[in-house]
Amino acid sequence: MVFTTPFFLFYFLPLALGVYYALPRSLRNGFLTLASYLFYGWWSPWFVSLMLASTLIDYTCGRVVSAPGAPPARRRAAVAVSVVANLSLLGFFKYFVFAQENLNRALELLGAETFAVFEVVLPIGISFYTFQSMSYSIDLYRGHAPPARSLSDLACYVALFPQLIAGPIVRYSHLADQLRRRPERAELLAEGALTFMVGFAKKVLIANTMAEIADLCFAAEALPAHVAWFGVTAYAFQIYFDFSGYSDMAIGLGAMFGFRIPINFRSPFRAESITEYWQRWHLSLTSWLRDYLYIPLGGNRRGPLRTYLNLLVVMVLGGLWHGAAWNYLIWGALHGLVMALERMRSRSAPYAFLPRPARVLLTFVLLDLLWVLFRCESAQESLRFLGAMFGGSGTEAAAAVTAGRAYQTFNVLALALAAGLVWFGTETVELVRRAAARPTLALGVFGAFLLAVVAMYSQAENPFIYFRF
Repeated sequence: MVFTTPFFLFYFLPLALGVYYALPRSLRNGFLTLASYLFYGWWSPWFVSLMLASTLIDYTCGRVVSAPGAPPARRRAAVAVSVVANLSLLGFFKYFVFAQENLNRALELLGAETFAVFEVVLPIGISFYTFQSMSYSIDLYRGHAPPARSLSDLACYVALFPQLIAGPIVRYSHLADQLRRRPERAELLAEGALTFMVGFAKKVLIANTMAEIADLCFAAEALPAHVAWFGVTAYAFQIYFDFSGYSDMAIGLGAMFGFRIPINFRSPFRAESITEYWQRWHLSLTSWLRDYLYIPLGGNRRGPLRTYLNLLVVMVLGGLWHGAAWNYLIWGALHGLVMALERMRSRSAPYAFLPRPARVLLTFVLLDLLWVLFRCESAQESLRFLGAMFGGSGTEAAAAVTAGRAYQTFNVLALALAAGLVWFGTETVELVRRAAARPTLALGVFGAFLLAVVAMYSQAENPFIYFRF
């Protein structure tokens, strides 16, 4: 089920809220779990069994880890079972086809006979809920989280539908107390509704509009260089407003049910370096990789060379987390290399001597170059588009046609609006805080939401980008 559909907006959400607040507090977690399973199983009901299996494994392992007087060896074994089970689940569904295809390529190079690739359907959102579920048993082992009161509590945490499909990746320690008791205030419900409306408008009005520009440019056979840059900039804005819009909606929906879900973005395109960018973009994934991978590898405690290697390993694996393809691996590796270079320079970019606006602009240009790898289906396609960015492609006449289609007045104005919001706009949390105190601003948010609802009916299906991860 998708947030930006009439069914969710006018049927599922009102019914879920109505039943939730009509039930006694003792039954609300169980109801939210069932509603979340329905939400997740809307595409393919049997995928719910995978989530339930992950939950049962981690609940059982958590019981062993948190048992009074449990021997250290047994506790370590329980954590190992949790990690191996979750990573095996993720590895099979996400990377098995990728492994088969690359093995076939290797066999072709050796002149050996290839085999038929066994297709595996990727369960939506599996990268998010396996990381979330697995972190529970790890945090129990480390003493960073209390054990769940019941299987129902842990199931509610793993399956909580507002952030189930595309995050934020929430730690159990953050929701543990909230699963026991949550505030029931009209102000929190109103704040959640406003936050949801902002995210909805960001996705439907801005991200989907940017998607049309990006799709046009990335699909074109003939591109002038300036149009290629126009297209990849539109894609950068698309993925930001798409993903931050989803996160806003998740945070808003969580608040409507009494949960405080942490923010996931802090104006990332205002960063002055790639290192700072990752301190602002997809905060829940960045902190997860830091706490469960970078620090266990040694972090920056074992000398400069080991630090650079750890950064590279973490970012390569972060790239692969996004998708089972070589372009994602290269994308992650390049981010890691740039971050290592900045670490050599005390975490500053090589252009740190320039004025701040120039540093922000150059960081964004570098991100645009890297977004090409993220957007394209293969490394070969990425090289073709990068070539167009620096020299154009196709005949002059065909390129002129593409430019005419891309530079329609509406597209130019929409991209200019997106740029203004990216670099000069107010972050959602601050906008909502102001709107709560100023009725005229709240009416403006509501007006943008209504406009987005109308636009939703005229747009083709455009699911969130991070659904496929």
